[in-house]
Amino acid sequence: MSQERFPAASKRSSAKNNLSLEQMIAASPGKTPIQLLHEYGTKIGKPPIYYMEKIEGHAHLPSFIFNVEIGDVTSTGQGLSKRAAKHKAAEAALNILKGQPGMSIPFPKTELSDSPKQSQNQSNPIGTLQELAVQKGWRLPEYSAALESGPAHKRDFTVTCRIETFLVTGCGSSKKIAKRSAAEQMIAKLQNLPDSSDTPGTSGFRWESLKDSSAEKITMLKRNPLSIPNTDYVQMLSDLSQEQGFEVTFLDIDELTVNGQYQCLAEISASPVTVCHGTGISCGNAHNDAAHSALQYVKIMATSK
Repeated sequence: MSQERFPAASKRSSAKNNLSLEQMIAASPGKTPIQLLHEYGTKIGKPPIYYMEKIEGHAHLPSFIFNVEIGDVTSTGQGLSKRAAKHKAAEAALNILKGQPGMSIPFPKTELSDSPKQSQNQSNPIGTLQELAVQKGWRLPEYSAALESGPAHKRDFTVTCRIETFLVTGCGSSKKIAKRSAAEQMIAKLQNLPDSSDTPGTSGFRWESLKDSSAEKITMLKRNPLSIPNTDYVQMLSDLSQEQGFEVTFLDIDELTVNGQYQCLAEISASPVTVCHGTGISCGNAHNDAAHSALQYVKIMATSK
């Protein structure tokens, strides 16, 4: 008799859990599948476990595939971001737990979208910005601690965020908060770009154009040596960039050289992008050295056959 009771008890328990899940969904119209599945898993003592199975598609537009396990149930979801894939996996798991794997639960229209423009309200702007960069085929964001000020009991931190040739600054009472602020500002900046901007800040300048140019600054660079003492190479490079239509961005490196000198990178927004390194006893000297290296490269490209 005991063997006959156990299946009946199991069915009653399953029906109770299914009813509870349906009631939970009906009573939570504003919650996403991820939130609902977590609440249900906590209630039955089997919280869901997510893990990424693989990434498909091209590097500039990847598709993420996530699995979720909750008890004996396993389901899969796919999306253009990790969170979107987890969202789909959770939705599939809830449908299985309801006993209707082919049905779709009527979740709210405010559910997570694959669109980066609709992800800005999520709680992780740093992750959102990184996903945006991956989807568009851009280089990943670069963060740098720029400034720390204020008394010891109330410090103020400044962090810069750079993606392609765009640079923004975020401030906060900790480096983490400042970094988050910088990511939020960068997302807002990129979303204000025209839809035709595939790569932000790219000037469209090509090195081949230097060879046939007879403009004043590039002609002087071709004819004169780059060995005159006390020359302001930063200004010289700036004047040349305005004449030829490319952009120059200087990026300070926090770490000093083994000799204790400052380091800097000078990036020229050309096709392809070119980065030159510089060092010096001060930050300004490092900038000037990087600009000198950049000018040498420009001169080689302008005079090469």
